[in-house]
Amino acid sequence: MASGNFAFNNPAFQEQRPGLTPPAAPQPGAPTAYAATSHQVTDAAVNAQLEGAFAAPAAASHQTGRMTVEDTVAKTVGLFAILLVTAVIGWVWTLGGAFSPDQVARTSQITIVPWIVGMLGGFVLAMVVSFTSRKKIRPALIFGYAAFEGLFVGGISAYFEFIWPGIVMQATIATFAVVGVTLALFASGKVRASARANKIFLIAMVGYLVFGLINLVLMWTGIAPGAFGLYSAKIAGIPIGLIIGVLVVIMAAYSLVQDFDQIQQGVRNGAPREFGWLGGFGIMVTVVWLYIEILRMIAILRGNN
Repeated sequence: MASGNFAFNNPAFQEQRPGLTPPAAPQPGAPTAYAATSHQVTDAAVNAQLEGAFAAPAAASHQTGRMTVEDTVAKTVGLFAILLVTAVIGWVWTLGGAFSPDQVARTSQITIVPWIVGMLGGFVLAMVVSFTSRKKIRPALIFGYAAFEGLFVGGISAYFEFIWPGIVMQATIATFAVVGVTLALFASGKVRASARANKIFLIAMVGYLVFGLINLVLMWTGIAPGAFGLYSAKIAGIPIGLIIGVLVVIMAAYSLVQDFDQIQQGVRNGAPREFGWLGGFGIMVTVVWLYIEILRMIAILRGNN
């Protein structure tokens, strides 16, 4: 990117235009008033063009080909719309065709197929998008990810709602609250991503992934029984899942800050318009992660009452 004010690096400010060409330069010995008049005419023409440019509507992303906040927001909303549609499918599928858990008479009618299909499909596409986005951004893959994530979110939400009625609404409200507060703090400039915080976040993420893998193995082998394995174990009467859950919610909130910061940098640096899909993808990954963690925290809390 060229440094300095981009407007004055634009060729439009360097080429001459019909009707705006100043009079020919005066010959040696000509009156100085002629040169002054020439400068006045040129300045008046340039000022008129600048005033017209400032008064004109701002160029949209499809006109500039560059990433904008508005376009990224629209793309993000579109991705969440896909997620919601497939979430409804996953919800009904999980409940055996019923829309309300109250209409399900037996546990045997519940299926976790959409949950598993959505989780595996979403994971595969998330990896593909993450590793291929440096070369080329493919919106179709991101659409597919949103669809699979919808199946996963709808399936697991219906399953938890069947066991703990009302839990989905509680988790949804809590998720919106965390996202809203994080966005407000970022917009006000009170919270920003930093190199030091990024390092701490990376270390915490690696530790959390290792803990999750260990817990999964212990659950499979029967060493840590129960619906949540080690998460259900208690320290001083408090489930470990609640303690870890609070830390993970903070991590997810900081991950949102990183997403917002990357979008802001992309807009500032004039990134290509298609990078808006990548920004929406990052926000979706983080929000789904946040929702699932809150859902699990509430389930652990209600399961111990």
